[in-house]
Amino acid sequence: MSRISCFAVGAMLAAAAACADETTIVSDVLGPEGPLYVDGNLYYVAWTSSTLSKWDGSAITVLNDSVGCSHNGLALTRQKTFLIACTADPGAILEVDMTGKQLRRWDADSNGRKFDGGINDVVATAAGGAYATVFGPWVEQPTAVIGRILYLAPGSQEWVGVADDLNYANGIGVSPDQKTLYVSETVGNCMLKFTINDDGSLGHRSNFALLNVLTRNKADTSWIGPDSMKIDRKGNIYVAQWSGGRIFKLSSDGKLLHVFEIAAGDGTTNVAFGAGEKELYVTVVKDPNDPQARGSVVKIPNVE
Repeated sequence: MSRISCFAVGAMLAAAAACADETTIVSDVLGPEGPLYVDGNLYYVAWTSSTLSKWDGSAITVLNDSVGCSHNGLALTRQKTFLIACTADPGAILEVDMTGKQLRRWDADSNGRKFDGGINDVVATAAGGAYATVFGPWVEQPTAVIGRILYLAPGSQEWVGVADDLNYANGIGVSPDQKTLYVSETVGNCMLKFTINDDGSLGHRSNFALLNVLTRNKADTSWIGPDSMKIDRKGNIYVAQWSGGRIFKLSSDGKLLHVFEIAAGDGTTNVAFGAGEKELYVTVVKDPNDPQARGSVVKIPNVE
């Protein structure tokens, strides 16, 4: 492991941006995403290498290497299995056990509609269900507004569409009380929120946060925007900004609480909580323009 000390330069509006000691946990990851810290082990996926891996504190083990999946999101279910978002277009959703053995694969929703645009991220609910996002084609300039949100009810074998017409739907998270769903629209630099109904359907769609209003954009690109996210026990949202090299900590009412500047690269993709939520594991691509998406997983202290 290497250790990097870094600091923020300049004043931030609405919140103090601090860049604390940053430790590289895993390096040379091709397309790092989906970190989860489970029982002392760090799990993460990589879309360029199409792999799910585990770091146990000393060694890395590749658990799943489903060719053509382009692993891009990871969620732990109540049944202690993983759901993997396959972002290769058309996308797929895999369920694997903790050793990486595939248990199930979905290539279409309940109506037989393919996941055109690729599955970007997935999150499990406390009741045993799950939500996933459909992204869109990775092109310059992005023009297809085809993002969707899918829902898998507890005990169901089929994903159903619960929202559409999203501008590149990316990261997704559920509030601790299971009443609110947050979704990133990467193109547009916007985060949305929905009310979760008792049957898992969604209502009351609204804008939650515009990241370029909270802070000034660091790059002039259509692809700067919110990526994947995690939500802490208090309901605060930690969202990565692709092309921004930052993790934003937002309150449940959309206020900017903190900005974590990541030294390892500008392509921050996701974040996970360590034990007791005292540390953050961040997946980051060094250069967002690198076709191999070479990056790493770094660890930084959390803040109250």
